Amino acid sequence: MDLKWSDTEELAIRLVEAHPTTDPLTVRFTDMHAWIVALPEFKDDPKKSNEKTLESIQMAWHEEYQDSQS
Repeated sequence: MDLKWSDTEELAIRLVEAHPTTDPLTVRFTDMHAWIVALPEFKDDPKKSNEKTLESIQMAWHEEYQDSQS
């Protein structure tokens, strides 16, 4: 499955899998951007992200992270 910036929930799941002990609220957007672009399934243009997109992914990641901690 090819992932794009619009695949917020799936990207959040992949980030939890790749960084299970990382609290998403402590991650800088620049680091999160690099981690997303490095995912093997990510096939979108790295330049197409923006702060709103990254914030949406971070909030979805935070929800997934909270679920994984309970």
